[in-house]
Amino acid sequence: FKTKFQIIDAAEEPRVLCIVQDTTNAKTINERLTLNLPASTSLSELFEDVAHKAGYVNGSFDLAWGCLINTAPLDQTSEMTLVESGFEAGKRNFLQLMDKEGEQPQIVPSLIACFIWFEPPLLSQDRFIGPLPRDSTMGCSSDYSSPSYSYSSILNKSETGYVGLVNQAMTCYLNSLLQTLFMTPEFRNALYNWEFVSDSEEDPVNSIPYQLQRLFVLLQTSKKRAIETTDVTRSFGWDSSEAWQQHDVQELCRVMFDALEQKWKQTEQADLINQLYQGKLKDYVRCLECGYESWRIDTYLDIPLVIRPFGASQAFGSVEEALQAFVQPETLDGPNQYFCERCKKKCDARKGLRFLHFPYLLTLQLKRFDFDYSTMHRIKLNNRMTFPEELDMSPFIDVEDEKSPQTESCTDSGAENEGSCHSDQMSNDFCTDDGVDEGICLDNTSSTERVMKPKSSLTFELFSVMVHSGSAAGGHYYACIKSFSDGQWYSFNDQHVSKITQDDIRKTYGGSSGSRGYYAGAFTSSTNAYMLMYRLKDTTRNASKFFEDFPVHIQRLVQKEKESEEQEKRQREIERNTCKIKLFCMHPVKKMMMMENKLEVHKDKTLREATEMAYKLMDLEDVVPLVCCRLVKYDEFHEYLERSYEGEEDMPMGLLLGGVKSSYMFDLLLETRQPDQVFQPYKPGEVMVKVHVVDLKSEIIAPPLSVRAYLNQTVTEFKQLIAQATGLPAETMRIVLERCYNDIRLLYVPNKTLKAEGFFRSNKVFVESSDSTDDQVTFTDSLLWKLLDRYGNTIRLFVSLPEQSPGSLANRTSCPKGGGGGADSEDSLEGSKGCRKSVEAILEESTEKLKNLSLQQQQALSTRGGQKSSGHSDFDHIDSPAPETDPISQTSQLPPISSLPDCHFPSEERSDSDLNNDRSTSSVDSDILSSSHSSDTLCNADNGPLPLANGLDSHSITSSRRSKAHEAKKETWDTAEEDSGTDSEYDENGKSKAEMQYLYFRAESCTQEDEVRGGLLVHVDKRITLAMFKQNLEPFVGVTSTQFKVFRVYSNNQEFESVRLNETLSSFSDDNKITIRLGRALKKGEYRVKVYQLLINDPEPCKFLVDTVFAKGMTVKQSKEELLPLLKEQCKLNLTIDRFRLRKKTWKNPGTVFLDYHVYEEDINISSNWEVFLEVLEEPERMKSMSHLAVLTRRWCPSQMKLEPFQEVVLESSSVEELKEKLSEISGILLENLDFAKGRGTFPCDISVLEIHQDLDWNPKVSTLNVWPLYICDDGAVVFYRYGVHRQ
Repeated sequence: FKTKFQIIDAAEEPRVLCIVQDTTNAKTINERLTLNLPASTSLSELFEDVAHKAGYVNGSFDLAWGCLINTAPLDQTSEMTLVESGFEAGKRNFLQLMDKEGEQPQIVPSLIACFIWFEPPLLSQDRFIGPLPRDSTMGCSSDYSSPSYSYSSILNKSETGYVGLVNQAMTCYLNSLLQTLFMTPEFRNALYNWEFVSDSEEDPVNSIPYQLQRLFVLLQTSKKRAIETTDVTRSFGWDSSEAWQQHDVQELCRVMFDALEQKWKQTEQADLINQLYQGKLKDYVRCLECGYESWRIDTYLDIPLVIRPFGASQAFGSVEEALQAFVQPETLDGPNQYFCERCKKKCDARKGLRFLHFPYLLTLQLKRFDFDYSTMHRIKLNNRMTFPEELDMSPFIDVEDEKSPQTESCTDSGAENEGSCHSDQMSNDFCTDDGVDEGICLDNTSSTERVMKPKSSLTFELFSVMVHSGSAAGGHYYACIKSFSDGQWYSFNDQHVSKITQDDIRKTYGGSSGSRGYYAGAFTSSTNAYMLMYRLKDTTRNASKFFEDFPVHIQRLVQKEKESEEQEKRQREIERNTCKIKLFCMHPVKKMMMMENKLEVHKDKTLREATEMAYKLMDLEDVVPLVCCRLVKYDEFHEYLERSYEGEEDMPMGLLLGGVKSSYMFDLLLETRQPDQVFQPYKPGEVMVKVHVVDLKSEIIAPPLSVRAYLNQTVTEFKQLIAQATGLPAETMRIVLERCYNDIRLLYVPNKTLKAEGFFRSNKVFVESSDSTDDQVTFTDSLLWKLLDRYGNTIRLFVSLPEQSPGSLANRTSCPKGGGGGADSEDSLEGSKGCRKSVEAILEESTEKLKNLSLQQQQALSTRGGQKSSGHSDFDHIDSPAPETDPISQTSQLPPISSLPDCHFPSEERSDSDLNNDRSTSSVDSDILSSSHSSDTLCNADNGPLPLANGLDSHSITSSRRSKAHEAKKETWDTAEEDSGTDSEYDENGKSKAEMQYLYFRAESCTQEDEVRGGLLVHVDKRITLAMFKQNLEPFVGVTSTQFKVFRVYSNNQEFESVRLNETLSSFSDDNKITIRLGRALKKGEYRVKVYQLLINDPEPCKFLVDTVFAKGMTVKQSKEELLPLLKEQCKLNLTIDRFRLRKKTWKNPGTVFLDYHVYEEDINISSNWEVFLEVLEEPERMKSMSHLAVLTRRWCPSQMKLEPFQEVVLESSSVEELKEKLSEISGILLENLDFAKGRGTFPCDISVLEIHQDLDWNPKVSTLNVWPLYICDDGAVVFYRYGVHRQ
């Protein structure tokens, strides 16, 4: 009977869906294991199920959360259920299967046997989900599918004995080269012999040899499966972005060798690279008539072998064929005849290459990347090219033409030397630098001696194949390397190292064994050999083993790295058992601010120990006793205290928090209390309510106090609860719930539950209980609603006043508010001497005037609110509403709600531009930015903390939360452009056409602790317009609103001027900063313009010059005339009107040239905060018509690998022929030899000199510039040109 019910319960039990990604193997990275388990399953059972399904030995792998970064593994021994461990029932839970302590998971032996003997179809990924071959790349996985190869590649690090390299991002090409160098005994031993001098001036971080040495030591001694290469790339001078750029492995090899040679100068290893990798060859031209030969000797580090000759339809089939073609001479005849110095005429000649020295380590680069001139794109040649395991280089020396009348050789005078000789100057002394000859000199013996020389001296043994998988656009590199110690081949594929066979090497030939035609490589494998490395077979020099006894300095380095690795392992173990959770604390001293930190505590530490750690972390030792602190579960997003932990002080934190996780769905709060108070218990299921008491008579909203309630309580029961907490009578109590910003509702249904009313985990309510008749009117018409509405729309702003404002300069006059403006106002600034007031004086006077306005007077005035006042209202005589007499009082007193008469403010003149060009914030953006506005901000600004019975200030928590929301909002404005455009609701004099009502404005002087010292702290209704806001600021600035400007300051301290007078402050939020600057405000039709100098050949082509004002209807010439004195005075630029031009500026890109007769707003669209380029001309302006085109040109010199400075050409039409004629005129290149291409992107169209040949579309087949692919329709386009490559 009991079993039956257990079965029924199990059937009804929730299920947990686990999706596991196996990250231990490159081939299983895209596979998923799916397990649908009961919610009561323990973590240890989960590990067993995963091990069974994946085919791994339980305990040989780790599981971690898959949706998070740097996740800590789950505890395999835990008996906690999945739900208790953070899994969610009914949802997908993503996990990662990872290596345990750097070791690959072990395979179940029975599965290995099945994996060997079952037929190939059983090897498909659908049938076998588990460890798959590690060796090959993603691009070539299909090539390596044989059962024997797959089985051998299962071997992990402990069996191969080699360590892999972690791919930083796209550094597989680097890993392949590093592993090849590491597996080269001669290179590794020589590197170990070099010692870094610790007391030298060089930083070891930037020393390439030292970092290579460290890397090789780790590769040889580390117990990890793979190690990082970040220290090596950092020594290259690379930043993190360069790890995401894939480079050519052959190019990297040359760069690295050059860097090593530079570092090893004046050391024993100074000539190591030359000794091991450098060879010599002769580049010669021989006259076929007299035998005269001109030659030079070049050095090489690798031999580039062509896969498919240019213009040929078939590719070479083997490395031997490509080498034969490399040394095959070509005949110079016909128009290509060679001018013979001896014959003094053009003669037929043979031009070719002849090997003189082979290096000890021979590198062959297979040129698989080519350029397809039919498609004008880079391509990869995947044709099959075989290469032998042993390469005999003897056939590739002294390739002579048997029909030439004379054969001769010339002395080797060193690399880059040139010379000439003929038959009567023949010499057998071919090598004068044999003191440095570590290779094989092939020209210093007679032909007889060469015949007698043993063949083995020119036989090279293959030991490294660097493979590329992918296309010309990108791909993956890995290396197949033979160990000289045991002759076994290994695949080094980033962090995966595995054994391979000779069959796997042959699969890197590429292509197929069939046709070798032009399209043979189009449908073949993209995985093929790219670089081959051979070593000379010489028993006297070949090293098969590496250092067994390290040098002393390497022994010290090994010990150092071993200790570092052990320390890292211990630290990793600690990290795996450390709970990391956000910690908050309302600091009792530091302005009652919410402090935030991260608590890191071992899972075995008790709650009591964790509380002591949090106590010290929050610096409370000298503030409150430890016994007055406790940790509670806290939801920071909803500002909700979820529960307290009474009686659980000795419980381990790992169990209390639900296990070790990288992130938690909740936080902890360190709560404090006074010594004479007791902590209030928080039970799960309770909701937190912040109660603000409202006093209608004094119009005061008190700071909040916390009350905890249940969602199933009725409104009546909730009133009783609040009555107990506040002492207010419940019979006359009105409760208003604020559900979100600007959404307040009266709770008037007695029997309705709090859940039905919309209460959630954290709530805010306003309560009022009085004998007034305010509750008899409709709620939206009541005084309570108006008070709460204003409370929710009031924001706090920091206003920085100009230096000569009344607060700092006593003789600055304050203009009265009234109809006066314009010239009268300006006269009053100079003639009035009785208005000199400081900010403090203005505030004091305003306070007294506000006190004289009784509530009855204001209510009487409100009855006349709809009528226009012919005279001045009482508000006309108030410079500013009063601040509170005691700014540190415990309550917040708002100004009277009753409306004052409508007042007409002289509105400043403003810019008048097309609204289509308006870049200001839209009303939608403003609504978004203000949607999370804090309705209790005003209270927070003016009131001190009100301690709760439990010592927690909930009001301050709200304040902290809101400030964070405001910071987030400010961040969204970082890149926004400020208000621009015009105010269509204003008349010619800038006065409002609509009636304007009074909205709350109160200012007080900033204290030393405020952000803007010496400025103003302004509380204002954000529904006020900018015009009204400026009017209220007049007494504090000391001038009329038309004589100062308002700039909004963003979080990056960037300022933008606000000029739209009819817009409200709805886009502003609490604690935004505003800067006031003296200066004339813009009149109608005027625009503020920033002028930048365009310097096309400077590294920074955009330089700010001056601010100025352009007006509608002004011509470009008139604006240039007004600029001249400004440029001379502020920038020391003495220009004439015909020696500079103005042109369009788009970010840093130069655009249309403005001609002198152009008119702003008619020919040129202009907007507020506009930017324009000023370009100084070396000669009078050549642009005379709109049909002219100004193009920036730049010459590319391939022989010098450089780009010349920009030059401008002015075209009278859009003809390609005219462009080429202009380019020919300024460069001297003949038209038939001129190539050109349009630059990509925007000015200055930066491009690498290594890629300019293939990345640009040279000589497009068009006759006009305004068609594809050029599309040059406006000034400022960039054109590159060169002397034709095919004619050089």
